[in-house]
Amino acid sequence: MLGLACCSTGAAAQVAVIAHKDVPADSLVKDQVLDFYTGEVLSWPSSELEVVVCDLRLKGAVKDTFYQYLGKSSSRMKSIWLKRRLAGEGDPPESFQTEEELVHYVAATPGAIGFVHLSKINGNVKVLDEIYDEER
Repeated sequence: MLGLACCSTGAAAQVAVIAHKDVPADSLVKDQVLDFYTGEVLSWPSSELEVVVCDLRLKGAVKDTFYQYLGKSSSRMKSIWLKRRLAGEGDPPESFQTEEELVHYVAATPGAIGFVHLSKINGNVKVLDEIYDEER
């Protein structure tokens, strides 16, 4: 991963989908991540462990790249979360001001999943997917 971070030109956002180390998955595909983020799937596959979705509060390249990857805008996701909340089907994701706060929360919270720039990853979380936005 060091090679990825040091080779970044700043033109491409390199985003990692991260999770708590104890989640029962070693990788995810886009549709699985989307199902977690839309609330369609509430527990980890082959497990009773609840999925705890995390989001970044502020807009930026990392958040934009992540939601573009999912095929949804952040405003569309807010609409989905609000609809689910009003229907009594769940709350919006935990929201964090910084990527460092998000990584710390995911590392400390069983079942948690989130996204950050690859350079923010530490050994306390598991990387389930990597997203590269070459258009930025």
